[in-house]
Amino acid sequence: MKKRLLHALIPLLIAFVQAEPVSADVTVYAAASLTNALSDVAKKFEQEHKDVKVKLSFAASSALAKQVEQGAPADVYASADSKWMDYLDGKGKIDHASRTNLLGNTLVLIAPHGKKLQVKLNKEFDFPGAFQGKLCTGVPESVPVGTYAKEALTRLGWWDKLQGRVVGLEDVRAALSMVERGECDAGIVYETDAKLSKKVDLVDRFPADTHSPIVYPFALVTQSGEAKEFLRYLAGAEAKKIFVNYGFTPAK
Repeated sequence: MKKRLLHALIPLLIAFVQAEPVSADVTVYAAASLTNALSDVAKKFEQEHKDVKVKLSFAASSALAKQVEQGAPADVYASADSKWMDYLDGKGKIDHASRTNLLGNTLVLIAPHGKKLQVKLNKEFDFPGAFQGKLCTGVPESVPVGTYAKEALTRLGWWDKLQGRVVGLEDVRAALSMVERGECDAGIVYETDAKLSKKVDLVDRFPADTHSPIVYPFALVTQSGEAKEFLRYLAGAEAKKIFVNYGFTPAK
């Protein structure tokens, strides 16, 4: 009886020993504007780390920060501004020592392709009078691109004149989509997003001194070894090449 039981168990033991190692997961919550670039970086990382699977969740930095605050299972958090990283840092939800500013971006004005919007981004120009419809961007109070947009429009003296015409959306990709469909005559997004679409024209870049520096801080939420390795990879040469290819700049 014992011999028969032993013979029955041997194939199971061999299968257990020969089984492929179980892959570990790294869950990343990241700003919507990082969608394409970070997806490519994650694929490259997985090719070089066969035992690790990177799971990505993209949305507005504010929405993701609130989810992390409530205990969402993120290992790494990446914001499109310092405000929401500061928010989580202040609540002890990230590893402060791991926090690092990795990327920068450029704030741009876009219009539906072929619209031929003629604009000069300086105080002397009547921007509100240059078009008749709506201007899409992120929600100014919470979505980073909307916050930067409000700063720039205020600095140029246009914010008050555009009251009732600014459409604040849940993230930068939503703003881009509205302009692509022609539902907004103009939009303020990041240059990296504008470059992804053939349905919009990049009209002009906002001067850097019209808004706060655009910075993307990354930080650990957990102490997972795989998460630490991925964060190190994000700061490395291979990841940098991918980010630069999408139009991101190194953080200053």
